[in-house]
Amino acid sequence: MGSAELNKNKKIRTMGTVVQSVLILILMILVILLMSEIGRLQGTARVINYAGLVRGATQREVKLEITGYQNDELIQYLDDILNGLKYGDGNYNLVTLDDTDYNKKLDAQIEYWGNLKRQIRKVRELGYEDTDIVEVSETYFDMADETVFAAENYSVQTAGKIRALETASAVDMLILVILMIMQMVSAVRITRKNKILEQKVYIDLHTGLPNKSRCEEIFHDMRAIKGEVACIIFDLNNLKITNDTLGHSVGDQLIMNFARLLRNVVPMKNFVGRYGGDEFVVVICDTSKKEVENILNQLQEEVDQFNRYGRNETISYAYGWAFSKDYTDCTLRVLFDKADHYMYENKRAKKEASKNE
Repeated sequence: MGSAELNKNKKIRTMGTVVQSVLILILMILVILLMSEIGRLQGTARVINYAGLVRGATQREVKLEITGYQNDELIQYLDDILNGLKYGDGNYNLVTLDDTDYNKKLDAQIEYWGNLKRQIRKVRELGYEDTDIVEVSETYFDMADETVFAAENYSVQTAGKIRALETASAVDMLILVILMIMQMVSAVRITRKNKILEQKVYIDLHTGLPNKSRCEEIFHDMRAIKGEVACIIFDLNNLKITNDTLGHSVGDQLIMNFARLLRNVVPMKNFVGRYGGDEFVVVICDTSKKEVENILNQLQEEVDQFNRYGRNETISYAYGWAFSKDYTDCTLRVLFDKADHYMYENKRAKKEASKNE
């Protein structure tokens, strides 16, 4: 991954974080506004209820006064409700509505309520036949209806605001979710790219096996080996001669073929790596000397079969191996050094045998 791409990804992540922060802030504001509007709607419902009670209670009061029954407590009850509707206080937990039309109609109703109370006093003094209480009360009832209607309109407007805020909040959350998913996908992609890069750092490009850096990491572990572990070192013979006489492409092919054969005979759970130009390392865990010998015999059979094909290049190798149980408090590095020593002894022995032929 180049520096330009890294900078681009960093800018995208920074921009995504900023956008996400802004969206979260907007969502918080929307939630606050939504809670405020919901509280206002609840208060409005109470106002509508009590504004309707005023009309019904006033009808009852007028009927009582016409029939000769005086009820000052009911008049005081109506005064308290109207005062609560006007100022938002009193004993009924009423709120004021921030609506011009409603407040205008409520003021007119309260003012006319004073006129109706004067008619009630006249009824008590003169009897209802000599007053305008019926006409005044009917006008008052119409005004009360208009006040209730204005409060209901305000409630509808508040409900519309709530729906708009809910929609905006849902859109905001949807965008946030999409952005978070995009960031997660981007993070997964970056993780995969980093993993691929990390693998490339530790993978030999010619053979696909772990390279020397990865081998060194394993042998850097200085803890004593627990269990039965074997380390085998392989060294290809005459690779330089093959490169000089047949070309490096043939030498590279020989290396790849040996790596393939070696990987085939060693169980996948065990480590096989290319330690150098012509050296390979195998670490076998939870094993026995017999299993190691079987693996070496299988490899020799595979190599012999490969060489019988009559190709230009033939595989020849030396090897040495060491077993952890043969040493006290043995580490992988010690095991590697022992195997490397035995490999060079095997290589010298093969050279001596070749000279004597």
